[in-house]
Amino acid sequence: MAPRRMETKPVITCLKTLLIVYSFVFWITGAILLAVGLWGKFILGPYISLIAENSTNAPYVLIGTGITIIVFGLFGCFATCRGSPWMLKLYAMFLSLVFLAELVAGISGFVFRHEIKGTFLRTYNEAVENYNAQDERSIAVDNVQRSLHCCGVLNYTSWFSSVYYPENGLPPSCCANISDCTASDLRNATIAPTKIHQQGCYELVTTFIETNMGIIAGVTFGIAFSQLIGMLLACCLSRFITANQYEMV
Repeated sequence: MAPRRMETKPVITCLKTLLIVYSFVFWITGAILLAVGLWGKFILGPYISLIAENSTNAPYVLIGTGITIIVFGLFGCFATCRGSPWMLKLYAMFLSLVFLAELVAGISGFVFRHEIKGTFLRTYNEAVENYNAQDERSIAVDNVQRSLHCCGVLNYTSWFSSVYYPENGLPPSCCANISDCTASDLRNATIAPTKIHQQGCYELVTTFIETNMGIIAGVTFGIAFSQLIGMLLACCLSRFITANQYEMV
């Protein structure tokens, strides 16, 4: 039995090292998700409101998932150092749940990307129609138009149905060159089209979604399948430790 235990110990040491490294990377993933969730909540909140018809819980889901992964990442390191088979099995079980959740999230995002585009069209139209230059969604519309160099939903004529347009004309965020674009220019139906961005924001945003959704889904699937490595390492380590303990009896 002694020679066999001598053969098993290097394997256990190797598996422990790999699992600790994996758990540390897993912990970093949780920290990134937490940071993205906080960023989405406090920075991207207005933009998210343009995509979602109702208030979305996506930032809270990311924050909760990030905290959970951080806790279990630390638990995985503790279980590995302790060499507890039941803790390692619990860790493997958690990784399997994370794997399934990420797999479902990735598939759902890719399958329903056209539905996201339709929702964005409706909500962005509503934001333009009810624009007042002051509330959160109006400020989000201005930021989108400035950053993407666009105007309106399909084009600048989308603003004709806005409650803002009759008295104020087009918003300053539509201007191609703000230094050469006065309030009187924006109220003039003849001059305004020559001073503003011609492309609508909907096309730019949906093109971005179409271009990057495949990449996002691929990264999600890659992260999800990486959980299989952790599951395999945890299960193998638990098995070797149990076998080694049994042989010592």
